[in-house]
Amino acid sequence: MAQEKAFKQRFGAFKPSKTLWFWSCVGCAVLTMIVGFTFGGWVTGNTATEMAETAADEARAKLVASVCVENFTTSNDFAADLAKLKETNSWARSDMLEDGGWVTLAGMEEPLDDAAELCSDKLAAMEVPVADASTTDAAATQPVTQ
Repeated sequence: MAQEKAFKQRFGAFKPSKTLWFWSCVGCAVLTMIVGFTFGGWVTGNTATEMAETAADEARAKLVASVCVENFTTSNDFAADLAKLKETNSWARSDMLEDGGWVTLAGMEEPLDDAAELCSDKLAAMEVPVADASTTDAAATQPVTQ
């Protein structure tokens, strides 16, 4: 039986052709792109633009919703408006806020998409303030001076 060459000797004697080098490089490049786009988070320019636009729209909607909640909670009839909002069906709350002008900021011609829904969700999670009985009773018992 002929003695086989060791791996180191076979590797040292290997002389790849230019064609093998070319296709090895192409295969490595393709494999790198597959791994990069699948697991590495790579995206095309078009996808990156769409992602940026979506993030900007969501940020604007969150900002308008925050302003809506602030304006709604500082209004004169907050308790009554909040009770009315809670009585309204969940699918009609955003329409109520849009019709009331709560989600239209100064300089805007129409309400921002999704801002009314975010605002109504935040407001619906709030508790309706109850008039403090101690201040009402104290005001009723105070003598009126003229």
